[in-house]
Amino acid sequence: MSTAATELSAPATTRISARAAERAVRKEENRIKRRLMLGDSKAPRVVVFAILLVMSVAWLIPILWAIDTSLKTEPDAEASASWIPQHGFTLSAYVDQFANGHIGRWMLNSLGIAVAVMVVTVIISAMAAYAFSCTRFRGRNGLFALTIAAIMVPSQILIVPQFQQMQTLHLVDTAAAVVFPQVVQPVMILVLKSFMDQLPRELLDAARIDGASAWRVFWSVVMPLSRSIISAVAIFVFIGAWNNFLWPFIITNNPSLMTLPVGLSTIKNAYGVQYVSGMASAMIASIPLLVIFMLFQRKIVASVAMTGMATT
Repeated sequence: MSTAATELSAPATTRISARAAERAVRKEENRIKRRLMLGDSKAPRVVVFAILLVMSVAWLIPILWAIDTSLKTEPDAEASASWIPQHGFTLSAYVDQFANGHIGRWMLNSLGIAVAVMVVTVIISAMAAYAFSCTRFRGRNGLFALTIAAIMVPSQILIVPQFQQMQTLHLVDTAAAVVFPQVVQPVMILVLKSFMDQLPRELLDAARIDGASAWRVFWSVVMPLSRSIISAVAIFVFIGAWNNFLWPFIITNNPSLMTLPVGLSTIKNAYGVQYVSGMASAMIASIPLLVIFMLFQRKIVASVAMTGMATT
């Protein structure tokens, strides 16, 4: 019985040992990187960590101030800049936002639109990148040059023609009108193509020799090998769609279709300048992105390092 238990636990022990070895290798790599960047002396490390600490505190102060303000009453927020309110802390601003407003609906709208934009953008960008990187067809170089040129066109220039297109299709003030203009992102095509250019061509040729079609090669070979860069693109697209304000603000008027950034702007316009309500709304709006960052922190950091892109 003990022998069988030992045999059953052997794979688990092997997996644990492999994970421990992987962590040890990663720790050693980080130590070597720090040594190459800062040298063997402790003085540069102390200086760097002190600078990072000061910068972190300077970055956190506005966020802590916003949280502190959102927990005050409106008279306390207007009376003084003290961190400790005279009448104590309260969650009334958060309760009012959910009880008297549409913020819950706006959050669901933002989530649905961001997920839809992310999925469609990843599919379109991956297919276009595969065509440019792994296939040969007439006009390929010209189309890729147009894609590169489209990156240099500011999105604000396209607002009027996009709005006219939505009017022609009778999609104004619909969720589809919010999603469709955001799904074509040339920069994501370029990022995916740059990654796919580095894939080993032997694997693609072997799949074709085995009789795999172009779609089979794309779905069964290229996509699994590109999982890391696809995760990076998906994260960037989701955050960009969640934070997008200008286009949803222009194309939607119905409060039940508004996204969170657009809805928060209408609260300010309707009730005037209310510091506590504004800060509470901002904190609520940041919660989903904070949760995403906490869940996918390692992937986000690796994505920034891999692609060289950053979002605001």
